[in-house]
Amino acid sequence: MAAKFKIKKGDQVVVIAGRDKGRSGEVLKVLRAENRLIVQGVNMVKRHTRQSPGQTGGIVNKEGSIHISNVAMADPKGGAATRVGYRFLDDGTKVRFARRSGEVIDR
Repeated sequence: MAAKFKIKKGDQVVVIAGRDKGRSGEVLKVLRAENRLIVQGVNMVKRHTRQSPGQTGGIVNKEGSIHISNVAMADPKGGAATRVGYRFLDDGTKVRFARRSGEVIDR
């Protein structure tokens, strides 16, 4: 069974380890089975593609996956790396919040 992550598609994250440390971007895809994410503009790799009827061939830059342990959520207030917690609002809905600032992440 795949693990449950506190980071979801569409979240802003900061890379905290590896070649792209310090970069930030939006999560494009979550690969739960491999514990990895694809983040916009992070871990760019070159792929050699063959020409097909719909597209031209050549060398294409695209995002590679990055391990979930190498990223942290970006704080909605300052943009720095933060941990994620859960709390219940007054109306009973469960939301994620940034532990650094206390700001609610889910709208």
